[in-house]
Amino acid sequence: MESSQSSMEGLKAELRKESRRLKLNFDELKSGGFIKQTQKDLFTVRLRCPGGRVTADKMRTAAAIADKYGRGEVHITVRQSVEVPYVNYIHFDAVAEELRAVNWSVASCGARVRVPTACAGCSYNPNGLVDTQGICAEVDRRYFGTPTGHHKFKMSFSGCPIDCFRTREMDLGFQGMVEPKLLEDLCNGCQLCVKGCEDKALRMEGDLPVRDDSLCVGCGDCVKVCPVDAMVVARRGWLARVGGRHGKHPLFAYEVANFLTDDQVYALIETTVDWYRHHGEGRERIGAVIGRIGLNTYLDDVVRPLGVEIVAQADQRRKYWAGGNLYDSK
Repeated sequence: MESSQSSMEGLKAELRKESRRLKLNFDELKSGGFIKQTQKDLFTVRLRCPGGRVTADKMRTAAAIADKYGRGEVHITVRQSVEVPYVNYIHFDAVAEELRAVNWSVASCGARVRVPTACAGCSYNPNGLVDTQGICAEVDRRYFGTPTGHHKFKMSFSGCPIDCFRTREMDLGFQGMVEPKLLEDLCNGCQLCVKGCEDKALRMEGDLPVRDDSLCVGCGDCVKVCPVDAMVVARRGWLARVGGRHGKHPLFAYEVANFLTDDQVYALIETTVDWYRHHGEGRERIGAVIGRIGLNTYLDDVVRPLGVEIVAQADQRRKYWAGGNLYDSK
């Protein structure tokens, strides 16, 4: 027993000596997904989990890593990442090797595009209007780790206007939406769609419901409640928001485009990141850049050239907010 304790103390002494010799660059390690803890020589390893979807095999690997190199626990972050805390830096190579065995990697931090988050979308959530998981995985594949030159860049995907994944608080957020259409010949005038619309966007004129687009947020509830399939989906797509953030100084994003296709989402991401890289100063987030040089500059430089359905005026955004709580457009 005494021999074992002596060996352990000797190992700890060697680790301390090695740590001093290496002079670890904590900023570089954090950028690579290894986050320094309060405890000496210990790090939290952040794992890459786009959309929060992780296979059972990967979860078993995370548990095994936590048992072997940590303290037998993992942490699920608010942005859907799995983290293994209390890992000594000397085990980084072994951790990376075990992750590679299940085709998993560490999630980067720093001034670059972060792992996107997403709700379940239409894969199994009855409220989902669009495939959030599919596009989230593709966005992660295309853009994860892209340098921004200034600060972090977070994206999320919500499948409906309930907005579980807080697209209003992201540098760039996308929310599913649908445009309803009435097939008048099938409508029996039951008024269930009118009664079921929380936003009062439907009213009866004669025997038929009429939609007010200035109030409709694209939730599709009227389609769901119609008992005779007279209210149908005319089109579906993504509402895009830019410039949000949470944290110490939160900022809600601006709605900038309606009914984007998946391809238009990719185009908006690419042009937005490029615009941010060129117009940002220091460690500004993109919301601060827009606040400094104006939303209209962003719309003119990025959104209009894409030929999408633009949200240009403050009154067009009013329907998405409670009590007309809006930022003034510049």
